[in-house]
Amino acid sequence: MAALGWLTPRRRSATARSVLAGEASAEAARKSTQEVAGTTEEPQFPVHGDDRAAAFFDLDNTVMQGAALFHFGRGLYKRKFFETRDLAKFAWQQAWFRLAGVEDPEHMQEARDSALSIVRGHRVAELQSIGEEIYDEYMAERIWPGTRALAQAHLDAGQKVWLVTAAPVEIATVIARRLGLTGALGTVAESVDGVYTGKLVGEPLHGPAKAEAVRALAAAEGLDLGRCAAYSDSHNDIPMLSLVGHPYAINPDSKLRKHARRLDWRLRDYRTGRKAAKVGIPAAAGVGAVAGGTAAAIALHRRRR
Repeated sequence: MAALGWLTPRRRSATARSVLAGEASAEAARKSTQEVAGTTEEPQFPVHGDDRAAAFFDLDNTVMQGAALFHFGRGLYKRKFFETRDLAKFAWQQAWFRLAGVEDPEHMQEARDSALSIVRGHRVAELQSIGEEIYDEYMAERIWPGTRALAQAHLDAGQKVWLVTAAPVEIATVIARRLGLTGALGTVAESVDGVYTGKLVGEPLHGPAKAEAVRALAAAEGLDLGRCAAYSDSHNDIPMLSLVGHPYAINPDSKLRKHARRLDWRLRDYRTGRKAAKVGIPAAAGVGAVAGGTAAAIALHRRRR
């Protein structure tokens, strides 16, 4: 029987290196099997039934092509609320934002100061009513189908979906309701008994302020930001995107595209034929900084004089 001893397994204690080798081999085999079977897919997202997750969408050039206030201004001009020189000035500011790709502080301050002085005394309900009409005329057809589908996926998963924009909250709320979203975070103008006082509550909801709004809402709603998603086209929204566990760059400007690639964030571009990164209007914030319904307030003021 001694001659057969070589057939008898020898008991050896596994070394750390052998354990590591064994585990690595098993992991490689598992991955290889999955690849052959075609099962190497990303985990399902959004996660169905996760009530501590939500999604936050920037508006301008993310959900809707162009700036909400620009389209709003078009509707007001059609109703002869604006004089031609007012429309020309507004268009010039938008062109600056579009070409320069950055906000001009003087432009933002000028728009904010003039609008805040004019909006005083007008009723919130007036601006909301105008917004409903203009959404149908100019905004509905400019919703990006791809981004709308992303928002719907979160809704279908049972999650809340919020717009987060520097545009006046009254306009943002109209758009959110028409899209079937949960609600909107936007720049808030002070009002007393339904009448604007001509002051802002805090500051325009832009850049870091968006991140703070999302943080505050998440705390109030009991959300886990690490399980939430955020979507934007602008590098100005990097603070908001950095808050969540699932950041998406949608139709990104050049700075956001570079940042997203460096951090391995997901990118989606729904623009036809890759347009230049400066196609966006990042300073809708500058115009959106004005009190709720800036353009409408200016128009109503001039119409009533």
